[in-house]
Amino acid sequence: MAARQTFSDVLHHGDDDVCRNESDNPRFQDIASEQFSRRRVLQGGAALLGALSAPMLAAPTVHAAGFPGGGFQSRLGFDAIPVSRADATLVPPGYSARAFLPWGTPITGSYPDYQDGGFNTGADQEQQIGMHHDGMHYFPLGRGYREGSRHGILCINHEYIQQDLLHPNDATLIDGVRTIEDEVRKEVAAHGVSVVEIERDAAGNWGLVRGPYNRRITAGTPMEISGPVRGHDSVKTLFSPDGTLCRGTVNNCANGFTPWGTYLTCEENFAGYFVNDDPVQPREHKRYGVSTTDSHDRYSWHTRDEDEYTRFNATTTGADALADYRNEPNTFGWVVEIDPMNPASTPKKRTALGRFAHEGVWPSPPRPGQRLAFYMGDDSRFEYIYKFVTRDRYKAHRPDPDMLDHGTLYVARFNENGSGDWVALEFGQNGLTPEHGFHSQADVLVNTRAAADQVGATKMDRPEWGAVHPLTGEVYMTLTNNTNRTAAQTDAANPRGPNPFGHIIRWRERGHRPDATRFDWSLYVLAGPEGEGQVLPGKNGAALDDDNIFASPDGLWFDERGILWIQTDMSGSQLTGGPFGNNQMLAADPLTGEIRRFFTGPVGCEVTGIAATPDQRALFLNIQHPGEQGPSNWPDGGSARPRASTVIITRDDGGVIARP
Repeated sequence: MAARQTFSDVLHHGDDDVCRNESDNPRFQDIASEQFSRRRVLQGGAALLGALSAPMLAAPTVHAAGFPGGGFQSRLGFDAIPVSRADATLVPPGYSARAFLPWGTPITGSYPDYQDGGFNTGADQEQQIGMHHDGMHYFPLGRGYREGSRHGILCINHEYIQQDLLHPNDATLIDGVRTIEDEVRKEVAAHGVSVVEIERDAAGNWGLVRGPYNRRITAGTPMEISGPVRGHDSVKTLFSPDGTLCRGTVNNCANGFTPWGTYLTCEENFAGYFVNDDPVQPREHKRYGVSTTDSHDRYSWHTRDEDEYTRFNATTTGADALADYRNEPNTFGWVVEIDPMNPASTPKKRTALGRFAHEGVWPSPPRPGQRLAFYMGDDSRFEYIYKFVTRDRYKAHRPDPDMLDHGTLYVARFNENGSGDWVALEFGQNGLTPEHGFHSQADVLVNTRAAADQVGATKMDRPEWGAVHPLTGEVYMTLTNNTNRTAAQTDAANPRGPNPFGHIIRWRERGHRPDATRFDWSLYVLAGPEGEGQVLPGKNGAALDDDNIFASPDGLWFDERGILWIQTDMSGSQLTGGPFGNNQMLAADPLTGEIRRFFTGPVGCEVTGIAATPDQRALFLNIQHPGEQGPSNWPDGGSARPRASTVIITRDDGGVIARP
């Protein structure tokens, strides 16, 4: 028998970000960077200020830190904290942060306790919080604002797993085969989503409620295929010959929610879970990066004999083809809708929103009588920004539960002059015709990336999280980084090549209508160290300093006051251990240009996921993969293995987070 092999060198989730875009879409190479940075961007900043309400501008005149000229009262009610390299979570004076619902916390069934050292079974993990928390949302329960702020449901994504932490001695791989079925069962169960009922007691402490809402949704949970791709030949499988069902959700990164109270979880780098060793992969595999045996898939689940695992082998020819699973990868890469209030409900993959490496999905503010827009980013170098506009108009008291099945998917084209176009990805329009390889709307959606290539969308620097300003409707999106972009490839919306630090872009729909097909955009901030990072609104802009230098912006969220929260993910980059310290979260005020560091995470983590109670007095965020780059024993301390976890941040005086 061959010597035992381990997966200790398994790819970090960020390494899935391999450039798959070989299209020759326009790059605005002739833009003068000096003209752009001083004229175009600052005009955009002034336009945003003009859009904000007069009462906000009428605040008493005091200098606002980081905004040359001042003239605005600061709305950030805390002192910036310094960068940190400690294996701890740090917040400003007057605030407290504590770990909550770490990986392995029992939430359902027989409530099996977490065992440090990886000794829990696959059956245990199916009843416990999953691994590597990411996006999340809080859904209030009970009657009224006050009750909903102390009792609710938290939905938490689990993006991926680390086998060396999940198992006692890493994963077992002998002669290229996963030999222990329960290890694979446990890995499948550690993916997906946790739905957890939580409640705050009279002393202000949050705890888990062992209630009927709690459940785990995993990489093996049956799901329904909904929307235009339902029943299409490309999603017909051995599991569902009519193409209406599929199994599981993986690589659940960021999230979204709907005005009718459902949770949206997004499948990001799904392709690496599959193998296809056919001599020529179909474009719905190749354009997304489905692995070959030589390139190494994530976890080699496909090497098990059980059908629920061999389905991850999409090879159709040769000795490796155990059965015809060619369409299994096509059932991933979607937005999945989950009803947290109905634990018996079946999650639905809403195919009208397109198939790509979904980072997340963010709705426009719901206004009765208007259509809704849902904004999305494809998290890979040189990929695109999308929005989906519902066909039907929103009805506050009579929402359509299948509203996400009908509408138009658009991709963004950013023009040099600060305007932008939403280009419809509709069969028969904009070259999406049989002559170019598209034969139906389902074909367009299964091959969303290829469709966006065809219509000439703008290649972006890893579009990740978005956020919609609750007062103005402007949309902000992080462009995390792109070290592959060269100086010759820069354009107006992606002005730095290479771009190791990332930036944040924003836009406003023409006429303030979510269904507009034109928009106006500007850059908000260029991330980086002192001397390179810059907040762009204002007469001359404002350089980042000790209070706010950051890199690789990732998570974004607006609170009800219009304060923008920015989370960073430098994982896997050469920036780790540099001037930025550990990953962090900052609060930014687009009105004044202020940015202040509010939170730093433990060693080797990513700071991600954010939600709040309706009263804004409890802020939830997630710590993913602590210890992945550098030693960590967070949150349990001692010699314990690190565990991804939610963190609850509160003010010691019980006040609203960040309010002066």
